[in-house]
Amino acid sequence: MNVGKELAALGRMSPKDLRAKYAEVFGEEARSGNKAWLVKRIAWRMQAIEEGDLSERARRRAEVLARDADLRVTPPKAKPAVLIAPLPRSGDARLPIPGTTIQRDYRGQTLHVSVLATGFEYEGEVYKSLSAVAKRITGTHCNGFHFFRLGKEAAR
Repeated sequence: MNVGKELAALGRMSPKDLRAKYAEVFGEEARSGNKAWLVKRIAWRMQAIEEGDLSERARRRAEVLARDADLRVTPPKAKPAVLIAPLPRSGDARLPIPGTTIQRDYRGQTLHVSVLATGFEYEGEVYKSLSAVAKRITGTHCNGFHFFRLGKEAAR
C-alpha cells in the first residue's frame, strides 16, 4: 500500500466513497458523513496500519491520563439542578433569588451552592458568578448556568 498516494486521493473522494473507505479500514460503518472528519480519521488509521500504532509507553501514559477523565461515548441525559426552596423570580429567569440552594451531582459528589445577594457561596467561599464556582469545581472555565443546568427548563 502506497500511503502517500492514497492519502492524496482521499481529498478528491466524495463523502459516499469516504464512508466506504472508512468501512474498509476500520471494519465498521462511519456514523458521520462529514468529509473533513472522514478524511482525517481514514488518514490516521491508514498511517497507523502502515507505520504501526502507539508505542507501549504511549499507551500506558494514555491510560494514566484517562483514569482521571470523565470519559463517555455518549453523555448522560442532563438533569436540571434541584432548587431547594424555590421562590418567585425577578430579573434573569435563570438565576435563583437569594436564599436558594442549588444542588447538583458531579463525579459522585453532591454539590451545594447557596445563592446570596452579592454572589454565590460554595464551600465557605463567596464567588461573584456561577461560572467562577464552576471553574473552582472543574478546574476549567465553563458557563455556570450550563454547568449547573439552569437553562430554560429551570426557569419554568
